[in-house]
Amino acid sequence: MGRSRGGLTTKVHALVDGRGLPLELILTPGQAADCPAAAGLLARLRENTILLADKAYDADWLRRRVEEAGASPNIPSKSNRKWKACFSATLYRQRNRIERFFNRIKHFRRIATRYEKHASNYLAFLKLAAAQIWLSQNESMA
Repeated sequence: MGRSRGGLTTKVHALVDGRGLPLELILTPGQAADCPAAAGLLARLRENTILLADKAYDADWLRRRVEEAGASPNIPSKSNRKWKACFSATLYRQRNRIERFFNRIKHFRRIATRYEKHASNYLAFLKLAAAQIWLSQNESMA
């Protein structure tokens, strides 16, 4: 998510609900793989939901864990995979909600420009921006 003072060194992993509102945020180093970070996000997964993720999260252990939680994974298989998982392209179109969330979060200047040197401070501002997004979606019209 953008440049930091040291370069492209931080990845933001997010779990959002069906409305594109953030439920969980995790930071990892830029050189780390995406899939291991998913374990921290799955704690918020509810039963009878469908998990939409991109190819970076295609792993057998992740699919099993999602199914153990009572949810269904809809993750496209990597091109080098021999066994292709069941995948719905129609459902996958809804994944744009996570992309919209990242677009919304980049409107916060402090997050987009990454002024923070420490990951804990950056994560705190990410969560503050996420709270702002929640409040703007749920504000009273009265």
